[in-house]
Amino acid sequence: MGEIEFRLPDIGEGVVEGEIVIWHVKEGDVVKEDDPILDVMTDKATVTIPSPTDGKIKTIQGKAGEMLKVGQVCIVFEVEGGHSIDNSEEKIEEVIEQKEQPKEIKKEPISTNKPAQQIRKKGERVMASPAVRKKAREKGIDLASINGSGPGGRITHLDLDSWKDAGSPVAAAGITRTALSGTKEIPVIGLRRKIAEQMSKSYSNIAHFSYFEEVDVTNLEELRVYLNKNRSESQPKLTYLPFIMQALVKALSEHPQCNAHYMDEEEKVIQFEAINLGIATQTDKGLFVPVVKNVEAQDIWESANEMIRVSSAARDGKATMNDLQGSTFTITSLGKMGGLGATPIINHPEVGILGVHNAKETPVVIDGRIEIRRIMRLSSSWDHRVVDGWDGAMLVQTLKNLLEHPATIFM
Repeated sequence: MGEIEFRLPDIGEGVVEGEIVIWHVKEGDVVKEDDPILDVMTDKATVTIPSPTDGKIKTIQGKAGEMLKVGQVCIVFEVEGGHSIDNSEEKIEEVIEQKEQPKEIKKEPISTNKPAQQIRKKGERVMASPAVRKKAREKGIDLASINGSGPGGRITHLDLDSWKDAGSPVAAAGITRTALSGTKEIPVIGLRRKIAEQMSKSYSNIAHFSYFEEVDVTNLEELRVYLNKNRSESQPKLTYLPFIMQALVKALSEHPQCNAHYMDEEEKVIQFEAINLGIATQTDKGLFVPVVKNVEAQDIWESANEMIRVSSAARDGKATMNDLQGSTFTITSLGKMGGLGATPIINHPEVGILGVHNAKETPVVIDGRIEIRRIMRLSSSWDHRVVDGWDGAMLVQTLKNLLEHPATIFM
């Protein structure tokens, strides 16, 4: 038998280290070549490292949350014969996927079936240990109402739990509430750590200010419904977001200082001609911001198709590096959750972000009379270091006018 020391390979793009997200193997496991052995998260992506050989896992180095440097031994294999491995020839499958959420600690369900109990005669003394009596007092349970399953009819802890869970008069009446004291430690690693770092960097470095507005989208809703009824089979069903994306093309073109990056270290602002819109997407494994690029060159159907593509790829863990980079401005939508307002955190190094809330029927006063209109709320945040309050507010007002007169979006 020989041994192979496998070192963390050069993942490319200037990456010098990565964080261990999850081990797919443990010491003693037997693996085949190309079996996944380790997920490593870099500043670029999460990468699945495959096994370079058939063999048995002798040792592994590091645990989830720890950092590995490129070239550092991360695993030792026992193999037949023994030979060296050139990491540069290894097949590294880049899987641009979200971090696995920390696994829930499973608790065995408490049976709702009462154990076989010995029926206590009327007036017979209740048999129970001091601990059971204390627990019954804390839960507000009358021990006299329970028949014990222990020796001689003694009431056990299981009797208390099964009695309460099975719907005892005490539990059904809601007379008592149980005090809980358990905790669960969830390591902040992988994608969750990256999100935490990015949010902390953004909130700490950027002087946020927020601006809110209401938009009457009654006419926009009529147009949306009409277009959806008359679309072809190849055209996607339109939500509000593609209209907002198209309206932002015009609004950001009129207010180019809002379509920019502020580079902290260089102390300069880079304004972009291209409108690359990040679409904040909540997935089962965390928040991703896939990007719809060059929206200015797309019609509304193309924008909708591309938004669906990159958002679905993010949710399914299939987004590429190109899908996740290059945004110049970000939209975050709370969808049906709605809400009255929010203070979205800017996606650093961008200088602005737009929050979109749900649209709902609302009574409003028009020319002295009350009408029911479809109202949508918008929340925005801006980097006050480079975007003055007037500029941020004016962009939102431009967007409002476009959405309230949707024909102008396409003129």
